[in-house]
Amino acid sequence: MQNQPSSDPSGSRGAPHVVRVLVADDDASSRLFLAEALRSLGLEADACHDGPSAIAMARRQVFDLLLLDCRMPGAGAEEVLTTLRNDPQARSTDCTAVATSAEMSLTERQRLLAAEFSEVLQKPCNLADLRRILALVLAGANTAPLLDDALALATMGDTEVVKAMRVLLRVELAALYQDLDELLEDTATLAERLHRLRSSCGFCGAAALGAQATVLQRHLKLGHRGSLAPLSRFRRSLLSTIEALGREDDA
Repeated sequence: MQNQPSSDPSGSRGAPHVVRVLVADDDASSRLFLAEALRSLGLEADACHDGPSAIAMARRQVFDLLLLDCRMPGAGAEEVLTTLRNDPQARSTDCTAVATSAEMSLTERQRLLAAEFSEVLQKPCNLADLRRILALVLAGANTAPLLDDALALATMGDTEVVKAMRVLLRVELAALYQDLDELLEDTATLAERLHRLRSSCGFCGAAALGAQATVLQRHLKLGHRGSLAPLSRFRRSLLSTIEALGREDDA
Protein backbone atom coordinates (compact mmCIF):
# COMPACT_ATOMS: atom_id res chain seq x y z
CA MET A 1 0.00 0.00 0.00
CA GLN A 2 1.13 3.54 -0.68
CA ASN A 3 -0.24 6.76 0.79
CA GLN A 4 -1.71 9.22 -1.65
CA PRO A 5 -0.40 12.77 -1.17
CA SER A 6 -2.71 15.23 0.52
CA SER A 7 -4.03 18.03 -1.67
CA ASP A 8 -3.36 20.61 1.04
CA PRO A 9 -3.59 23.91 -0.87
CA SER A 10 -0.98 25.50 1.37
CA GLY A 11 1.65 23.17 -0.04
CA SER A 12 2.87 22.31 3.45
CA ARG A 13 1.49 19.12 4.97
CA GLY A 14 1.98 20.18 8.58
CA ALA A 15 0.96 23.81 8.33
CA PRO A 16 -2.60 25.00 8.98
CA HIS A 17 -4.36 26.11 5.84
CA VAL A 18 -5.60 29.69 5.79
CA VAL A 19 -8.86 29.94 3.85
CA ARG A 20 -8.62 32.32 0.89
CA VAL A 21 -11.70 34.16 -0.34
CA LEU A 22 -12.39 36.30 -3.39
CA VAL A 23 -15.11 38.91 -2.83
CA ALA A 24 -16.54 40.24 -6.09
CA ASP A 25 -19.09 43.03 -5.71
CA ASP A 26 -19.63 46.29 -7.57
CA ASP A 27 -21.02 47.99 -4.45
CA ALA A 28 -18.06 49.51 -2.59
CA SER A 29 -19.72 49.37 0.85
CA SER A 30 -20.70 45.71 0.50
CA ARG A 31 -17.27 44.83 -0.85
CA LEU A 32 -15.51 46.55 2.06
CA PHE A 33 -17.74 45.01 4.72
CA LEU A 34 -17.47 41.48 3.35
CA ALA A 35 -13.71 41.61 2.94
CA GLU A 36 -13.06 43.10 6.39
CA ALA A 37 -15.55 40.80 8.12
CA LEU A 38 -13.93 37.75 6.54
CA ARG A 39 -10.50 38.96 7.61
CA SER A 40 -11.79 39.38 11.17
CA LEU A 41 -12.69 35.67 11.07
CA GLY A 42 -9.10 34.78 10.19
CA LEU A 43 -9.48 34.41 6.44
CA GLU A 44 -7.45 35.98 3.65
CA ALA A 45 -9.73 38.11 1.47
CA ASP A 46 -9.09 39.68 -1.93
CA ALA A 47 -11.69 41.87 -3.60
CA CYS A 48 -12.67 43.12 -7.03
CA HIS A 49 -15.52 45.19 -8.46
CA ASP A 50 -16.75 43.35 -11.59
CA GLY A 51 -17.23 39.97 -13.24
CA PRO A 52 -14.30 40.00 -15.69
CA SER A 53 -11.90 40.86 -12.85
CA ALA A 54 -13.30 38.00 -10.75
CA ILE A 55 -12.81 35.55 -13.63
CA ALA A 56 -9.25 36.74 -14.23
CA MET A 57 -8.27 36.55 -10.55
CA ALA A 58 -9.85 33.10 -10.04
CA ARG A 59 -8.05 31.82 -13.12
CA ARG A 60 -4.66 32.99 -11.80
CA GLN A 61 -5.00 32.26 -8.08
CA VAL A 62 -6.20 29.47 -5.80
CA PHE A 63 -9.22 30.50 -3.73
CA ASP A 64 -11.19 28.30 -1.35
CA LEU A 65 -14.33 30.42 -1.65
CA LEU A 66 -15.80 32.75 -4.26
CA LEU A 67 -18.33 35.26 -2.90
CA LEU A 68 -19.96 36.59 -6.07
CA ASP A 69 -22.56 39.33 -6.42
CA CYS A 70 -25.39 38.40 -8.78
CA ARG A 71 -25.45 41.73 -10.63
CA MET A 72 -21.96 42.99 -11.51
CA PRO A 73 -20.74 44.87 -14.58
CA GLY A 74 -19.42 42.58 -17.30
CA ALA A 75 -20.63 39.31 -15.76
CA GLY A 76 -22.85 38.39 -12.84
CA ALA A 77 -22.29 35.59 -10.36
CA GLU A 78 -23.80 32.86 -12.52
CA GLU A 79 -21.79 33.78 -15.62
CA VAL A 80 -18.57 34.04 -13.60
CA LEU A 81 -19.02 30.61 -12.04
CA THR A 82 -20.08 28.93 -15.28
CA THR A 83 -16.98 30.32 -17.00
CA LEU A 84 -14.70 29.01 -14.25
CA ARG A 85 -16.37 25.60 -13.98
CA ASN A 86 -15.85 25.14 -17.74
CA ASP A 87 -12.18 26.12 -17.59
CA PRO A 88 -10.08 23.19 -16.25
CA GLN A 89 -6.98 25.40 -16.36
CA ALA A 90 -8.45 27.92 -13.91
CA ARG A 91 -6.79 27.51 -10.53
CA SER A 92 -10.10 28.02 -8.69
CA THR A 93 -12.29 25.98 -11.03
CA ASP A 94 -13.53 23.63 -8.29
CA CYS A 95 -13.75 25.83 -5.20
CA THR A 96 -16.88 26.54 -3.16
CA ALA A 97 -18.97 29.39 -4.56
CA VAL A 98 -21.66 31.48 -2.85
CA ALA A 99 -23.90 33.98 -4.65
CA THR A 100 -24.82 37.26 -2.94
CA SER A 101 -27.74 39.56 -3.70
CA ALA A 102 -29.75 42.32 -2.06
CA GLU A 103 -32.96 40.84 -3.48
CA MET A 104 -33.68 37.31 -4.59
CA SER A 105 -36.78 35.54 -5.88
CA LEU A 106 -37.33 31.86 -5.13
CA THR A 107 -36.96 31.03 -8.82
CA GLU A 108 -33.63 32.84 -9.03
CA ARG A 109 -32.38 31.17 -5.86
CA GLN A 110 -33.24 27.73 -7.24
CA ARG A 111 -31.50 28.52 -10.53
CA LEU A 112 -28.32 29.59 -8.72
CA LEU A 113 -28.26 26.44 -6.59
CA ALA A 114 -28.68 24.38 -9.76
CA ALA A 115 -25.72 26.28 -11.26
CA GLU A 116 -23.39 24.80 -8.57
CA PHE A 117 -23.55 27.57 -5.99
CA SER A 118 -23.39 25.98 -2.55
CA GLU A 119 -25.46 28.75 -0.98
CA VAL A 120 -27.18 32.05 -1.76
CA LEU A 121 -26.49 34.85 0.73
CA GLN A 122 -28.96 37.67 1.15
CA LYS A 123 -27.48 41.16 1.70
CA PRO A 124 -27.15 42.85 4.09
CA CYS A 125 -25.60 39.94 5.98
CA ASN A 126 -23.76 39.67 9.30
CA LEU A 127 -20.89 37.76 10.89
CA ALA A 128 -23.15 34.84 11.80
CA ASP A 129 -24.04 34.43 8.13
CA LEU A 130 -20.37 34.46 7.17
CA ARG A 131 -19.49 31.91 9.85
CA ARG A 132 -22.13 29.62 8.37
CA ILE A 133 -20.60 30.09 4.92
CA LEU A 134 -17.14 29.35 6.32
CA ALA A 135 -18.45 26.05 7.71
CA LEU A 136 -19.55 25.14 4.17
CA VAL A 137 -16.05 25.84 2.86
CA LEU A 138 -14.32 23.80 5.53
CA ALA A 139 -16.74 20.91 5.05
CA GLY A 140 -16.19 20.87 1.30
CA ALA A 141 -12.42 21.28 1.37
CA ASN A 142 -10.76 18.34 -0.37
CA THR A 143 -7.61 18.17 1.78
CA ALA A 144 -7.76 14.54 2.91
CA PRO A 145 -5.72 11.83 1.13
CA LEU A 146 -7.53 9.41 -1.17
CA LEU A 147 -6.14 6.38 0.67
CA ASP A 148 -4.71 6.84 4.16
CA ASP A 149 -2.81 3.64 4.99
CA ALA A 150 -2.02 4.68 8.55
CA LEU A 151 -5.70 5.31 9.27
CA ALA A 152 -6.71 1.96 7.74
CA LEU A 153 -4.07 0.02 9.68
CA ALA A 154 -5.03 1.74 12.93
CA THR A 155 -8.61 0.60 12.34
CA MET A 156 -8.07 -2.91 10.96
CA GLY A 157 -4.71 -3.78 12.53
CA ASP A 158 -3.37 -5.92 9.67
CA THR A 159 -2.13 -5.08 6.17
CA GLU A 160 -3.64 -8.15 4.54
CA VAL A 161 -7.04 -7.43 6.08
CA VAL A 162 -6.87 -3.87 4.77
CA LYS A 163 -6.05 -5.15 1.27
CA ALA A 164 -9.02 -7.53 1.37
CA MET A 165 -11.34 -4.81 2.63
CA ARG A 166 -10.21 -2.47 -0.14
CA VAL A 167 -11.05 -5.08 -2.78
CA LEU A 168 -14.58 -5.17 -1.37
CA LEU A 169 -14.68 -1.38 -1.20
CA ARG A 170 -13.80 -1.08 -4.88
CA VAL A 171 -16.74 -3.32 -5.78
CA GLU A 172 -19.04 -1.25 -3.54
CA LEU A 173 -17.87 2.02 -5.08
CA ALA A 174 -18.26 0.77 -8.65
CA ALA A 175 -21.85 -0.24 -7.89
CA LEU A 176 -22.58 3.12 -6.26
CA TYR A 177 -21.10 5.02 -9.20
CA GLN A 178 -23.34 3.05 -11.58
CA ASP A 179 -26.45 3.62 -9.40
CA LEU A 180 -25.84 7.26 -8.49
CA ASP A 181 -28.09 8.95 -11.06
CA GLU A 182 -30.98 6.65 -10.18
CA LEU A 183 -30.43 7.19 -6.44
CA LEU A 184 -30.85 10.94 -6.91
CA GLU A 185 -34.55 10.25 -7.46
CA ASP A 186 -34.73 8.58 -4.02
CA THR A 187 -32.75 10.70 -1.58
CA ALA A 188 -33.74 8.58 1.44
CA THR A 189 -32.11 5.53 -0.12
CA LEU A 190 -29.12 7.62 -1.19
CA ALA A 191 -28.69 8.88 2.38
CA GLU A 192 -28.70 5.29 3.64
CA ARG A 193 -26.10 4.26 1.05
CA LEU A 194 -23.95 7.22 2.09
CA HIS A 195 -24.23 6.18 5.75
CA ARG A 196 -22.94 2.69 4.92
CA LEU A 197 -20.28 4.12 2.64
CA ARG A 198 -18.85 6.28 5.43
CA SER A 199 -18.30 3.15 7.52
CA SER A 200 -16.58 1.37 4.63
CA CYS A 201 -14.38 4.39 3.98
CA GLY A 202 -13.42 4.52 7.64
CA PHE A 203 -12.36 0.85 7.66
CA CYS A 204 -10.32 1.26 4.47
CA GLY A 205 -8.80 4.69 5.06
CA ALA A 206 -10.64 6.26 2.09
CA ALA A 207 -10.48 9.62 3.83
CA ALA A 208 -11.32 12.02 1.00
CA LEU A 209 -14.40 10.08 -0.11
CA GLY A 210 -15.59 9.70 3.47
CA ALA A 211 -15.38 13.47 3.92
CA GLN A 212 -17.31 14.14 0.71
CA ALA A 213 -19.97 11.58 1.70
CA THR A 214 -20.44 13.49 4.96
CA VAL A 215 -20.84 16.78 3.09
CA LEU A 216 -23.39 15.27 0.71
CA GLN A 217 -25.35 13.76 3.61
CA ARG A 218 -25.58 17.15 5.31
CA HIS A 219 -26.58 18.72 2.02
CA LEU A 220 -29.46 16.27 1.58
CA LYS A 221 -30.71 17.07 5.08
CA LEU A 222 -30.75 20.79 4.26
CA GLY A 223 -33.07 20.08 1.37
CA HIS A 224 -31.08 22.01 -1.26
CA ARG A 225 -31.95 19.37 -3.83
CA GLY A 226 -31.24 21.66 -6.74
CA SER A 227 -27.62 22.39 -5.86
CA LEU A 228 -25.14 20.30 -7.82
CA ALA A 229 -21.92 21.43 -6.13
CA PRO A 230 -21.69 18.80 -3.33
CA LEU A 231 -22.86 16.08 -5.73
CA SER A 232 -20.24 17.06 -8.32
CA ARG A 233 -17.45 16.93 -5.73
CA PHE A 234 -18.71 13.61 -4.37
CA ARG A 235 -18.87 12.08 -7.85
CA ARG A 236 -15.31 13.21 -8.65
CA SER A 237 -14.02 11.90 -5.32
CA LEU A 238 -15.83 8.60 -5.88
CA LEU A 239 -14.23 8.14 -9.30
CA SER A 240 -10.77 9.17 -8.04
CA THR A 241 -11.00 6.65 -5.18
CA ILE A 242 -12.03 3.86 -7.55
CA GLU A 243 -9.02 4.69 -9.73
CA ALA A 244 -6.67 4.79 -6.70
CA LEU A 245 -7.91 1.39 -5.55
CA GLY A 246 -7.39 0.05 -9.07
CA ARG A 247 -3.79 1.28 -9.13
CA GLU A 248 -3.22 -0.41 -5.77
CA ASP A 249 -4.59 -3.72 -7.10
CA ASP A 250 -2.28 -3.49 -10.12
CA ALA A 251 0.81 -2.74 -8.01
